[in-house]
Amino acid sequence: MRFYRSTVRVPGMISSRSLPHIAAAAAALLLSSPLAAQPTPVAATAAPRQADQRLKTLYEGYADWTDKEFGTITDAKGHQKPAAYLPKIDPATQAQRGAYLTRLLAELNAIPEAQLSPGERDNAAVLRNVVESALADARFRQWEMPVNSDSNFWTYLDDGQNLDDAADYRRYIARMRDIPRYFAEQTANMRAGLARGFTPPAVTLAGRDGSIRSFTAPVAENAFLAPFKTMPPSIAAAEQATLRAEGRAAIEQAVIPAYRALLAFYRDDYVPGARKTVSARDLPDGDAYYRAQVREYTTLDMPPEAIRAVGLKEVARIDGEMRQTMRDSGFKGCFPAFLTFLKTDPRFFARTPDELLGVSAYVAKRVDGKLKDLFETLPRRRFTIVPVAPALAPFYTAGRGGLESCQINTFRLRSRPLYNIPALTLHECSPGHSLQAALAEEGPALPRFRQHIYFSGYGEGWGLYSEWLGIGMGIYRTPYENFGRLSYEMWRAARLVIDTGIHLDGWSRQRAIDYLAAHTALSQHEVETEVDRYISWPGQALSYKLGELTIRRLRAAAEAALGPRFDQRKFHDVLLSGGAVPLPVIETRVRAFIAASQAG
Repeated sequence: MRFYRSTVRVPGMISSRSLPHIAAAAAALLLSSPLAAQPTPVAATAAPRQADQRLKTLYEGYADWTDKEFGTITDAKGHQKPAAYLPKIDPATQAQRGAYLTRLLAELNAIPEAQLSPGERDNAAVLRNVVESALADARFRQWEMPVNSDSNFWTYLDDGQNLDDAADYRRYIARMRDIPRYFAEQTANMRAGLARGFTPPAVTLAGRDGSIRSFTAPVAENAFLAPFKTMPPSIAAAEQATLRAEGRAAIEQAVIPAYRALLAFYRDDYVPGARKTVSARDLPDGDAYYRAQVREYTTLDMPPEAIRAVGLKEVARIDGEMRQTMRDSGFKGCFPAFLTFLKTDPRFFARTPDELLGVSAYVAKRVDGKLKDLFETLPRRRFTIVPVAPALAPFYTAGRGGLESCQINTFRLRSRPLYNIPALTLHECSPGHSLQAALAEEGPALPRFRQHIYFSGYGEGWGLYSEWLGIGMGIYRTPYENFGRLSYEMWRAARLVIDTGIHLDGWSRQRAIDYLAAHTALSQHEVETEVDRYISWPGQALSYKLGELTIRRLRAAAEAALGPRFDQRKFHDVLLSGGAVPLPVIETRVRAFIAASQAG
């Protein structure tokens, strides 16, 4: 799973992929808005440059709007950073945002697509997908459920990685001062969700209060104080002292009380009041909600019933390959006995966190030696490998990849078998998410509104495809490591069955756990945390396998059409050079690449 500290999508929280809307208020505000009074769409005979310019005006205005609404600034060096405030998320603000997005979509749809240049057609497709997904989320008031078993709104507010000067610190202190207001609005929204049964399943919320409690620690031990312990030498000593004192005061007066209040609400009201069912179909208008989530995360017009069929076919195929790999290892017992052996034999587990991180680091360095065979263009930026933060690790995924760091979960080492680490590192670090993110940052300039957008089908599809690339790179050196790869692929295929089983057919949590445990070598801890993620985050888990299948299908088409002229380095550059896009845009790009290559 991909992770960017500045852009991670928190369910129900406002972001470029989740912008709220209330239809009635939107209609009322539409009539009085300056945007509504803009000229009618250009005539069909307008020159393409006029259509392009009109689109640019829309998405540049949208970028300005998102910066203001969601608290982002661009500093003197051109770096995007958090502003001095956190977003407003109260219902009135949600309504105003929804009205704006409704108008924006109408203006966008009024631009004739045929008059746009190819590059601007991509921009239009991205903008349309983002706005339509936001309006779909808003239809269900997604902001009333801003937490699931995996993600939330209270983590990472202490991020101090990019505090480079005194102005950055002052904005950080101002954001800390804004936390009580922000948490109060989140709590009010969550109470509204409780009132109508729009919550995550209660079973998936157990233990997550620990990530809140960690921020109630005394000032000297509080994570929010960390950025003040070592400050940039460019800040004068006297000013450092002043900022440090202001930071400590903000933590004591605003941060700790806000987290204490949130912790009490979470423990006393939210978890006890959360729904006892696990299927999305049990939510208000649940079937429609689930289908909208599937569309958002996969970016495909594919109904859940069809996705289920794909999943069953993939599970059967991968199962055959797993059994052959078991035989290749020399194991003489049955398949369930082999899974038990893999999950229990001490040889497969690290003894210390550093040992686990070291295996991942060595895989990443072995990959470095193969990248020239995969890409014509490589990024200058490097990533580090770090452990998942202790407050998150007990219920976090095995790893997360991002622009600055690739996180590996070292919690409960007996649940982190070493034979899974090669596939995990390929997916999260390189050539997966960390490399992908660096190429996007350093690649051709994208419009501002696209610079921090993430599409799960595209990004997670690339991550899973990166695991497959490891075969050709020789990363899997033993049958056990290859089985780890297959187990991870089975894990993603089984999601297509489990996610649809839970949210379409009402599978129980235990049935989902049993299915995943029987088909993969994942530890019981990983199986349970993963199933809880699928239960509380409908549709997201479908994006991985569907994205990978799309990429591999397009690669096969390019190989068949180009024969010996096929160059995977050029193919990969086509996939990654234009930033994150919906999967249909990738399809269009690859088809154009094939045609251009055939034409010489």
